[in-house]
Amino acid sequence: MSSHNQQQLPQMPKGLVPIIFLVIVGLILFSKSFVTVDRGENGVLWKRFDGGVVTDQPALGEGFHVVAPWNKVDIYNIRQQNMFIQDMEVLSSNGLEIKLDVSVLYMPKITELGLLHKTKGENYDQVVIIPEIRSAARSVIGRYTPEQLYSSKRDIIQKEIFDEIKIKAEKQHVQINDVLVRDVTLPPTIKDAIERKLKQEQEFLEYEFRLQKAKKEADKQIIEAKGKAEANRILSASLT
Repeated sequence: MSSHNQQQLPQMPKGLVPIIFLVIVGLILFSKSFVTVDRGENGVLWKRFDGGVVTDQPALGEGFHVVAPWNKVDIYNIRQQNMFIQDMEVLSSNGLEIKLDVSVLYMPKITELGLLHKTKGENYDQVVIIPEIRSAARSVIGRYTPEQLYSSKRDIIQKEIFDEIKIKAEKQHVQINDVLVRDVTLPPTIKDAIERKLKQEQEFLEYEFRLQKAKKEADKQIIEAKGKAEANRILSASLT
């Protein structure tokens, strides 16, 4: 009796199933066509059926974009970024090991973002910045003695490293804005020897200064004494 009372569920028409399937697939593909590029970013377009990475057109700027669902957009940070490299080991002109702490301020060249993505990839900082800063630092530091590195040459060294890495990085679609040498660490024995030498030089300069000051004071007293003697002579002559 219960079997007669059961209501049979309506069956879905056979032709409706593939339509629903196509609608779902269409919605998925349609959703993948929307790309939002956030502030401080650009997007590099990759065309699956038309040559891959687009290098002959500007990258996608900030905002909302519609692309074919079979294509892909890779997002890049185009703001200035800071890479800090600590305890980078290099050799001075006389072969002593020096350690540098260096900051590199960099950003991708926006007009060449497609080429950067195609040739270097999203981890371009590891592929370009680190090898080039190490190469430039070795080249520049190798021209100077530890004494020069410790004292007055840091600004010059910083500029020379910047000049070298800037040229090489630009050829690889990366813009270097600045290089800052944060610290120069010498071997302790060398540092102590340099500090002793600088202290001795400072003491010698102070001694020379005191000698010059004493000599000037003596010369002043001699001149004053001669002046008084001359005045007394003139006075004596006028009285006779």
